[in-house]
Amino acid sequence: MSEYQYYEFRAIDRMLDQDDMDALRAISTRAEITATSLTNTYHYGDFKGNIHALMDRYFDAFVYVANWGTRQLILRIPRSLLDPKIIQDYGVAAEFLELKARKDHVLLDFQSDEEGGGEWTEGEPWMPALVPLRDEIMRGDYRALYLGWLASIWVGECHDEDEVEFKNQVEPPVPPGLGKLSEPLRSLAEFLRIDPEMIEAAAQGSEGEAPAGPSRHEFARWVKKLPVVDKDDCLMRLIDGERDLLILADLTRRFREATNPKPGPCTADPNRRTVAQLLDIRTQLVEEKKRQADKKSAQEKAARDRKRSQELDQLARRETAAWREVDQLLATTSQENYDRALELIIDLRDLARRDGRYPEVVARLKDLRQTHRKKPSLIRRFDQKKLE
Repeated sequence: MSEYQYYEFRAIDRMLDQDDMDALRAISTRAEITATSLTNTYHYGDFKGNIHALMDRYFDAFVYVANWGTRQLILRIPRSLLDPKIIQDYGVAAEFLELKARKDHVLLDFQSDEEGGGEWTEGEPWMPALVPLRDEIMRGDYRALYLGWLASIWVGECHDEDEVEFKNQVEPPVPPGLGKLSEPLRSLAEFLRIDPEMIEAAAQGSEGEAPAGPSRHEFARWVKKLPVVDKDDCLMRLIDGERDLLILADLTRRFREATNPKPGPCTADPNRRTVAQLLDIRTQLVEEKKRQADKKSAQEKAARDRKRSQELDQLARRETAAWREVDQLLATTSQENYDRALELIIDLRDLARRDGRYPEVVARLKDLRQTHRKKPSLIRRFDQKKLE
């Protein structure tokens, strides 16, 4: 199998200047570099740059896809919009979700590995599908972090019954809205290869709606009370070229802190479940879905059988005429007539089989084959339909 590695970096909060692009070009002469991105695809060799160092200095999002099964998403988020203390519970072993806290920002590193590569996909579609997660997280929506943790409990080695310590692990705080994922969150679940029933099981512990921005009226009333110096600061940040969405996220955070009481410690929630409990819930969901699918399948089969029985009842009332029609159709040389005749023969065969007269049809078919033995296209149709 040929090698495939896809690297894409995206600058969001600020554009790269010429010095930045020159420095990046020194790292990779083959990369496609613009004021907002660096992209490279390798079919041999590796990218020489330090991924986390480049994220610290230049970029806000990174996607990596390799055909041997590795996928990686890194998001850089201003520390003012994501307190590392809030998300410590979501961090697991470095191979799934890793938190790197810097002075001014936080790096969230999501990873997924599947031995053998699994169902391999191109890397290009992933960045536009996943990068909106950054804005959701900055808005205070932590469902992506929970999914990052959830990815760690749906890998083969974690299902070993001997791993008691792992199965006794308690889930992190379950964010609201987990039962209704946004399109970027659905993409993340696919990117991390999280089992859909696992998400459905986890969502049973999620209440309420995902955080949304305040209404225009609520925002306006709050903004009027802001000190003039804060308003001037927002305007200067816009003038200096800071992204308006970043400023909005900052204002939304401040609004939330000013208008909502701080929640108590998440660890006090008595409803948080263990990994073993989540896996049990998933098993119950899968079994229930199978029961429902089997029930639906049986109902559909019964409906088909009733319909077929009614069709055969109608055919029984004109069986003799139907056989005459078969003879008339086969007496021609029309291919369409042959097809229509075979449809009738199949119906007549099923009727005879239902009524215990199948040998009669076998005898008729032998006579028809003999009568029309010099019509190869018709005989071929008999063979294809297995009409002996």
